[in-house]
Amino acid sequence: MEVLLTADQIHARVRELAADIRRQYAGQPFTVVGILTGSLVFLADLIRQIELPLRIGLIEASSYRGTATSAGTLVVQDSLLPDVAGRHLLLMDDILDTGRTISTLVEHMKHRGAASVRTCVLLRKIGRQQVEFEPDYTGFSIPDKFVVGYGLDFDDDYRHLPFIGVLPDGHA
Repeated sequence: MEVLLTADQIHARVRELAADIRRQYAGQPFTVVGILTGSLVFLADLIRQIELPLRIGLIEASSYRGTATSAGTLVVQDSLLPDVAGRHLLLMDDILDTGRTISTLVEHMKHRGAASVRTCVLLRKIGRQQVEFEPDYTGFSIPDKFVVGYGLDFDDDYRHLPFIGVLPDGHA
């Protein structure tokens, strides 16, 4: 497997993102909302670096099922989401691909009464975006390749890898 981003590169960028987020939210209560399941590793590493009081929420939104590599219908489950009314939110996702998921969830959070919604993505895949959307924080821009590791999966495998890798042809 080709390593696209090493564990050291990822951890250094997470520290930089945390510093930016810490400056943005200093002195105001906020909630970090991770989009399951891909953002879990990123969320855990990032919140430990933010060093501010915060709440954590989780939301499930997926348009990929099984071995699918192209998006289907977006399904949103928010039963693990705390009350966000009046709260400043940082919505986190592992990857900005088409833009459909994160843009839909931003509107979902606004509809639930969030005071503000900012977004943070670990990866932004170049050339795949179908919905015009600009994240507030981006870890890395990457080429249009199917990547796994650091929370990203292929058929629920590879999430545990400490790096971001490109699956060899024939696996995705």
